[in-house]
Amino acid sequence: MTATTRVKLSTMMFLEFFIWGAWFVTMGTYLQTSLKATGVENGNAYASQSWGAIIAPFIIGLIADRFFSAQKVLGILHLIGGGLLLYITTLTNFSAFFPVILVYMVLYMPTLALVNSVAFRQMTNPSKEFAPIRVLGTIGWIVAGIVISYLNWDKQGNEAALVNTFKLAGFASLALGLFSFTLPATPPAKSGQKVSFREIIGLDAIGLLKNRSYLIFFLASVAICIPLAFYYGFANPFFAEVGMKATTVTQSLGQVSETLFMILIPLFFVRLGVKKMLAIGMVAWAIRYVLFAYGDAGSNYWMLIGGIVLHGICYDFFFVTGQIYTDNLAGEKFKSAAQGFITLATYGVGMLIGSIMAGKIVDTYKVSATTHNWQTIWLIPAAIAAVVLIVFLLAFKDTNQIQTKPGLDIEEPGAGRVEV
Repeated sequence: MTATTRVKLSTMMFLEFFIWGAWFVTMGTYLQTSLKATGVENGNAYASQSWGAIIAPFIIGLIADRFFSAQKVLGILHLIGGGLLLYITTLTNFSAFFPVILVYMVLYMPTLALVNSVAFRQMTNPSKEFAPIRVLGTIGWIVAGIVISYLNWDKQGNEAALVNTFKLAGFASLALGLFSFTLPATPPAKSGQKVSFREIIGLDAIGLLKNRSYLIFFLASVAICIPLAFYYGFANPFFAEVGMKATTVTQSLGQVSETLFMILIPLFFVRLGVKKMLAIGMVAWAIRYVLFAYGDAGSNYWMLIGGIVLHGICYDFFFVTGQIYTDNLAGEKFKSAAQGFITLATYGVGMLIGSIMAGKIVDTYKVSATTHNWQTIWLIPAAIAAVVLIVFLLAFKDTNQIQTKPGLDIEEPGAGRVEV
């Protein structure tokens, strides 16, 4: 890969996640303060991500994989998306806001796969070349949080300025849309081929569920996304309500933690194995919500920070480990289908259920127009994570650990194939 290509791909990743991080973290606070949305409405807005994840495979499978170059589809989606984000800043009520954010997420979620497709197609050794480029995406998310907090858009009492986050994301989306047309050519991978419905949504990998242990892991993955939705949808409004300063940049500590633990994943694999890695991730989910339940902006401020920093363990130990476990179990023929299937189930079905549930629970424990019984609210996802953990520990059997050594390509064909 040439230096020019590397810079272009890194810039693409940076903007891709800068856009998402610029508005997604603070949307809940914006909806509650500026549009006076209810908890259910807030949950529905975050559920738009799930609908996008469910529909995304059709856009990729039916359009990008068959008819048009990936970089061109990426550019068009971001240009339309940028226009929608700028338009959304003119809306003054949730009934007008929701259909626009829903359409936007249906367009945005496919771009997550498209940027990976563009990047992988330019690489000769993805195991070594992809990580340094993908990490720019996490940095983009972090920088978005820094910018928002630096400009005081998330400052308590200045919530009306949060509409600027959509403007920031909108202009960044337009920039990436135009920039995408300068990216290396990535022609459709299956041009002229017929793609079945089963292949598009990953159903070719459904046979993995015949494996009892994988079935348990699959169900646990869907269930653990329910408490995950509480964090995505209501952490920022919670932090703002209890008086945390610079909420957005503080929350980005979670992405810093995610980056650090991502680097350490191969080392932990060797020592812990699949079951312990997955279990630790679920334990972290339960602990983080307990910390939120009893934390505050005073003497227990460390609890809030601790819960945020635990994001690295929550995400990497469960979701990244689960992706690797799926990859190894699926084998060469069904690798892509298996990843699509698990993504559809977790970020699609699991997050959708969680977003709807979280919104109803937050409304149930609303104390006044501006306050909530957050302790009870956070203890509910903590309990859900604990129950999922117990069931998983009792039912999941990892008879052979993935034989992954530090520095080994974890996606290398035949490397550490799991037979359960």
